[in-house]
Amino acid sequence: MTETVNCNGANSAIVSALSCTIPVSVLRAAPFSLPWGTNVFAKIIATNSKGNSTESNFGNGAIITTTPDAPINVLEDITKRTATTLGLTWTQAAFNGGAVIIDYRVSIAETGGSFSILASNIITSSYTATGLTSGITYLFKI
Repeated sequence: MTETVNCNGANSAIVSALSCTIPVSVLRAAPFSLPWGTNVFAKIIATNSKGNSTESNFGNGAIITTTPDAPINVLEDITKRTATTLGLTWTQAAFNGGAVIIDYRVSIAETGGSFSILASNIITSSYTATGLTSGITYLFKI
């Protein structure tokens, strides 16, 4: 299929920039109707007063992605509980944004306080917070 609205060669700004951008919303809508995670490859045709060139080779491709939904079913893993540790587990949301989830980040706050990052680059769906203070109420975000 051809997208000629956002990459219209008759538009001098697009021609002089030697590039154009097709919004993901266009690729997700009809007539393309591409699902999240689809590989998209582009070909280019040059046109001058003598006519059109042959099509270029495919570009290196792009994947239609967006941010994933937040993890769900965040629970305490009571087998990890001590006076100074708390275990957490969670489930990946059904919608991953069209790409594999590569890591999670856990943030912590004391009741009434602001959140700060406790750990990042977590590649599993569990984490054990250590060094907590007994008697303090903590809030966690994944």
